[in-house]
Amino acid sequence: MRGYRGRSLLCEVVPLSHSTSIPIDDGTLKSLHRFAAANPIYFRSYDLEISGVACRVYEGDITSYWLGSKKHDTSYQPFYPTWMLSAFALAHGAKSLGFKELVDVGSGDGRIAYCGRLLGMESHGIEIDYDLVQLQNSISDATGVRYNAVNADATRFDYRALNLSRPMFFISGLPEMGEMLANSVIGQVESIKELGSSAGFNFMGSHVMKAHTRDRTGWGWGSVIANHGLELAGTVTLPTLWTADQPVDTAYVYTRFKQPARASLTRK
Repeated sequence: MRGYRGRSLLCEVVPLSHSTSIPIDDGTLKSLHRFAAANPIYFRSYDLEISGVACRVYEGDITSYWLGSKKHDTSYQPFYPTWMLSAFALAHGAKSLGFKELVDVGSGDGRIAYCGRLLGMESHGIEIDYDLVQLQNSISDATGVRYNAVNADATRFDYRALNLSRPMFFISGLPEMGEMLANSVIGQVESIKELGSSAGFNFMGSHVMKAHTRDRTGWGWGSVIANHGLELAGTVTLPTLWTADQPVDTAYVYTRFKQPARASLTRK
């Protein structure tokens, strides 16, 4: 990315085959490429070798979907897609921690839910913008990768309808924008007796907020974690569109309701 000289708003890389540096099997990589090929936000691709790995670079523009996602009163994060490789890493982290279902709140074009399904998880995408839900459905039709895309306001949605047992919720929104969304969703999940001790929550954190505030452990989410009795399960730092101009990428924070000691996930 530091060497990129193009002008596309969105530019990301996916390897063409398995390698020791990015050990994703070839079948899964092909499914990630199918997602990109079926997604109209990408308008150009070309092959490039990066650090000895054959890759395909995808360029795109999200302007129309970004504008559409901003029109809703309870939209706490306009549509900014996580890189496909980052989405896969996030879903893989949830599965590695023992979660069975993935619920992406503010799912955009559905890439995190899509990756969860590739990993065998039951996946749900909750998205308030109708056009983005239609985009998710069109990608599912084209790729044959099916998950539950729901057009709903996540702050009012009844999560009992999903029949969850051990879900990881991905909350879309940086700390300064997504706290109200997070509090609403977590509060609803807390009210479901069956999920009161089994659910987890993943937040998009900020290394800058961690470095320059007293919030040394929450990456900007310390008050939410404390107020809802959550515990840290691990963090992973991944590249995203909205940190392309930042010195450090996004810290994703895995949390769960406090439990007896279990396996933790930490990656850098």
